[in-house]
Amino acid sequence: MGTGKRGLIATAVAVVCAVTVLAAPGTAFANPTPSPTPSAGSALASGKDLEAVRKKLDKLYRAAGRATDEYNAAEEKADKQSAEVVELAKKIVKGEAKLRKLKDRAGAAAAAQYRGGGLPPEAHLVLSDDAQDFLDGAGRVREGHHATKGLLGELTRTQQDLEQYAKDASAQLKKLEAGRKAKAAAQKKIEKQIAQAEKLESALQEEEQERLAELEKEAANKAQTAWLDSGILDEIDEKASEQGKKAVKYATAQIGKPYQWGAEGPKTYDCSGLTSQAWVSAGRGIPRTSQEQWKRLRHIDIQDMRPGDLIIYFGDASHVAMYIGDGTMVHAPRPGRTVTIAGAGSMPILGVVRPDADAGAN
Repeated sequence: MGTGKRGLIATAVAVVCAVTVLAAPGTAFANPTPSPTPSAGSALASGKDLEAVRKKLDKLYRAAGRATDEYNAAEEKADKQSAEVVELAKKIVKGEAKLRKLKDRAGAAAAAQYRGGGLPPEAHLVLSDDAQDFLDGAGRVREGHHATKGLLGELTRTQQDLEQYAKDASAQLKKLEAGRKAKAAAQKKIEKQIAQAEKLESALQEEEQERLAELEKEAANKAQTAWLDSGILDEIDEKASEQGKKAVKYATAQIGKPYQWGAEGPKTYDCSGLTSQAWVSAGRGIPRTSQEQWKRLRHIDIQDMRPGDLIIYFGDASHVAMYIGDGTMVHAPRPGRTVTIAGAGSMPILGVVRPDADAGAN
């Protein structure tokens, strides 16, 4: 294989290493730029509409949640592409070794013919005076022809395989580069939205921050009360499957741990990082992002929901929580918050999915 293809493998390894570094703790999960410390004159006017601030913050953090899903999806895709590049690199290395051996065999055959005086096997056969030698030689010539034809065919196929591997590796490298850019763009979106939200919050005086927290609780309680008043809790099945029980146990054990975008534990989580790892602990791998969980897991009616099922929120499926029973769920809410229990109806529900779709309840 030429230097161009060897260069390709070197590039592949370099890109894989780059992706690995990008995904390393402390790099991919870098904290956004610290918000400026509010000055004495930065307090809001007394008549400022805190409800408008609450809605603005909710909008900013939801945008950060969507960007986090984009980031997680890009990271998951990059991991798969990196693995494919590595496998292609291994195939190329094996193919090169095989090609060298085949060329050595071809060279040995050519050398043997040269040692025979440069005459092809057929010529030696015609010159033979012994009938038995002639017959034996004829068989060897036929075998030699088959072997030579097979060797040349194998050489050609191996060369073609190497060329295809090189093309595939080049295509995967382009996808990796596109994924790296998508990941970086998503990270910028996340940090921008969080920085804006933190700046908005930091401009509030202490009493205003306390009132804002009360408004957030009031909005959540209002939504939860309306949800419960619909009578939905009377229909919900509270019996979890064995895997569901394990997932709930894992998720609730993380209560109090900080939210961190892009994190899958064990010290910090984002919303889908918590739910995906909870189900991994129960022995079932599920998609990494809330949007993919919504797309790929089995949808069930809300009244059929049971502990361990995942509740998908908002029309864009940008948030996910785990139902744990009695009308409550556990989730990693947003930056600045910790894993906590909240009302299952405290946010707009898009739908419910079940990871252990074929499992019965106990």
